[in-house]
Amino acid sequence: MKNKTKYCLGVMSGTSLDGLDIAYLKIDSQTSYQFEILKAVTIPYNPDWKNMLKNGFHISGEALTKLDADYGIYLGNTLKKFITENNIENLDFIASHGHTIYHNPSDNYTLQIGNGPYINTITGIKTICDFRTQDVALGGQGAPLVPIGDALLFSEYDYCLNLGGFSNISMNKNNQRIAFDICPVNIVMNHYVNSLDLEYDENGEIASKGNIDTTLLNELNSLPFYNDSKPKSLGYEFILETIFPIINKYNLEIKDILRTFVEHIAQQIAKKIASDSSKRMLITGGGAFNIFLIERLKEFTKTELIIPENSIIDYKEALVFALLGYLKDEEKNNCLKSVTGASKDHSSGIIYTS
Repeated sequence: MKNKTKYCLGVMSGTSLDGLDIAYLKIDSQTSYQFEILKAVTIPYNPDWKNMLKNGFHISGEALTKLDADYGIYLGNTLKKFITENNIENLDFIASHGHTIYHNPSDNYTLQIGNGPYINTITGIKTICDFRTQDVALGGQGAPLVPIGDALLFSEYDYCLNLGGFSNISMNKNNQRIAFDICPVNIVMNHYVNSLDLEYDENGEIASKGNIDTTLLNELNSLPFYNDSKPKSLGYEFILETIFPIINKYNLEIKDILRTFVEHIAQQIAKKIASDSSKRMLITGGGAFNIFLIERLKEFTKTELIIPENSIIDYKEALVFALLGYLKDEEKNNCLKSVTGASKDHSSGIIYTS
């Protein structure tokens, strides 16, 4: 019988490029699934890594193959240092999401770089990665994958909302877990704030000083994606091909772009939830710290918005990918067809052992 208590590292790199999230966790499934975050850190990317990951979308196949290997080596060395500095002795596996370069499931492909064999070889620890490809092969979106964690670890909430590079939400409907991406969030706002030599708009202060451009807001809200009800997910392609061209043609000041986009985010999220004061929604991801965005969201819904402790906000995705690794290691399903649209529930990921 397999050991139900496991110690693991969950590793996550989000599309907003704010850094590498590493969480050392204890996960137990003796009765229900329980977790404890024992140690966690976000390691900011230096300018070179940030540029390489940001530009990975545009480089040649050979250069991307090298970037995959180099990033795997970077992850392996970073995790080895984390293990050493924190005197971690109990460690059953590493679960690494990698960093998404391409995500276009409608054309049957998705790519998260961060070569698993290098992580395994450098650390000497069993490594589980590539959680999305199998789902796409089974006709799914390969995303979002976090809802299995919402169902098993945060079932007391009616909704679980993540405000990261993109916003996504999960909930129970007709006794099934459903989830989908809603709209871009930090990946767009950070892009425009970067032109002011800032990493992000702290607390939404710049956005709060801007004005809404109603024509831009209406054009964003009318995008076909938002009315598409089937399982769906967003990738950087949508930003480059659709969002940036729409915003840029208006030649607005940065504060007005941010103000308009915050309104767009709040309105799109509110459309996906019931405005019911008896309902509770857990909010995580970097956008949970955007006070102005949360205020605007409160304007559009009566649902109670729950902002948890910082460790959950910051490391929920790393935690859930560790859970996906746990389930894969236990040969249990970690991808839900009701969420991704795949042909069946399945256990996704590749395990590397040295």
